Amino acid sequence: MAHSYEARIRWQRAPAEAFTDLKYSRAHTWIFDGGVEVPASSAPSSVPLPYSKAENVDPEEAFVAAISSCHMLVFLYLAAKQGLIVDSYSDNASAVMQRNAKGKLAVTEVVLNPALVISGTQHPTDEDIRDLHHRAHEECYIANSVTARITVTGSWRHAG
Repeated sequence: MAHSYEARIRWQRAPAEAFTDLKYSRAHTWIFDGGVEVPASSAPSSVPLPYSKAENVDPEEAFVAAISSCHMLVFLYLAAKQGLIVDSYSDNASAVMQRNAKGKLAVTEVVLNPALVISGTQHPTDEDIRDLHHRAHEECYIANSVTARITVTGSWRHAG
């Protein structure tokens, strides 16, 4: 079964910007189905201020967020199917960009660092949680779509 996804990107040159001198704003907008608009920009590490907007989401951050979000959604699904009650899940995910084997800049590593709180009568072991994370990684279609090495660390505790 094939699924398709779309995003619209909108950018407009300011009239005072010459453009060919490379001194133009990289700020733009991502528009998703349902009307959600996200202010985006290049990362200041790629394009210096003031031509990028540090407070906007950059593609590298969105890449990390997509991997983290997909992993979380699969993890929660698998945990619920096993009867675990997950009260909260937060992740401080990070990524490293460097030259890959072809000499091109690429995100080569992503580290997911989820923190979970589980409640209810089931008391999973550390191994049970590691297994759930492993299975979530194997089933995450975003992780299956990228070449970056993805590592899952993190912690969890039982609320009861």
